Formats: sequence, structure tokens, C-alpha cells
Amino acid sequence: MVKRILAIIMLLIVGFWMANALSGVPFGEDKMLVGKYYLENVKEQTGAVNAVTAVVVNYRGFDTLGEVTVLFIASTGVGALLWRKKKERTAKSEGSVVLRTGSRILLPFIMLFGAYIFIHGHLTPGGGFPGGATIATAFLMLYLAFKDYEIEHKVFEPIEGLAGVGYVTVGLIGLAIGSYFLFDWIWQTWGWGHENIGRLLSAGFIPIIYTLIGIKVGTELTGIVDNMVREEVKGND
Repeated sequence: MVKRILAIIMLLIVGFWMANALSGVPFGEDKMLVGKYYLENVKEQTGAVNAVTAVVVNYRGFDTLGEVTVLFIASTGVGALLWRKKKERTAKSEGSVVLRTGSRILLPFIMLFGAYIFIHGHLTPGGGFPGGATIATAFLMLYLAFKDYEIEHKVFEPIEGLAGVGYVTVGLIGLAIGSYFLFDWIWQTWGWGHENIGRLLSAGFIPIIYTLIGIKVGTELTGIVDNMVREEVKGND
């Protein structure tokens, strides 16, 4: 009985606190000062036509770097959990003729589309994460079609590492030139792209960072897929 009374009292206190807090919110009035600032200044300050991707890469680029780091940690965790001393491709049947033929035909188009998504992220909806995920689906299709397929780890792992180092390097150059991490030194200092707003070669370092993110996300997700289709070999070493 005492617990119920305490619970009711706590609910009343929390309810009163929330009602009091919400009573001061001017519903229906335009109070989105930060959002309005982005929309009014995004072209002038970043050169990007797509305000959403400009915010993701430029205004909150450090947060995006954190998201890429989280994905890297997740990929590393999956690899660690599925690691064994000796591995081989999981025994599975070969894909159908339609799947094998279709994968050979569609692979270059899927990868090209993924590259298009992150290269044009500053102009159209898209960016590094969806572009990289699209590229990873191309390799997933190969795993489904061919039972003996395996990515070239000696190529994928260095590319993944270089993409991450490239992102940090771009940010450190901004720190050295503009006194803060991920300062857009290409747009703000060199003025490169000012005359090309709305075209591919514009928006300062945004296309560069999106390309690096797309490559890193694509290789990391492909690595996760590779780890998930492997299993321990039972038997002698």
C-alpha cells in the first residue's frame, strides 16, 4: 500500500513538472532559430545545394565522424565475436543461374549507382552512408550467388583504413588552417567552388568527405557480411 502511495505521489510530481515545463512552450510560433540559420546561410557558407547533407558533413561534421567510428567499432565487434583460429566459407549451395547471371550484369551498375549517391550528396538526396550501403549490397549479392566467393581482404582492409585516415586528415588540415577541426579550408580559404554552386565541383570539402565516408561505410559493411558467412572448421588444424 505504501509503495502504491509513493508511486502515485511520484507520478503527480513528474506530471506537474512536465505540465509546468510545457506550459511555457509557444506552440505554433516559429522558434527554429538554428534551422532557419542553416537554410538561410547554407549556400553562402558551404556552397551545397542540399541543406540536409551540408548540415551532416559541414555544420555537424564532427558528429558524423563519431557515427563512422561507431560503425567501425561495430564492424570490429562482429569480427571479434565471429573470429576463429581457422575459418572457411560456410557450406552452401550455389545460386541459381538467374542469380549468378544477374549478379554479373548488375554488379557494376549497383556500384556505379552507390558511387553516384555519395559523389552527388551535396546536390541531391543521398550521401556517404546510403552510397556505401548500396555498394555493400553489390558484394552481398555476390555472396548469395557464388558459394566460393570471398572479398580480397588485402585490398579491402587498407582501403577502409585509408578512408578513415583521410577523413581525419581533412579535419586536421582545417584545424591547422582555421583553428577548429573540420574547418572547410577548401571553401572558406581557397574559395574553390564559389562560381560552381549547383554543379558537381562545388561545396568545398563536402564531396571529398562524402566520398571518404562512402568508401569506408561500403568496405566496413562488406566486411561485416564476410564475417557473418564464415564459420569454424571442425577438425584437425
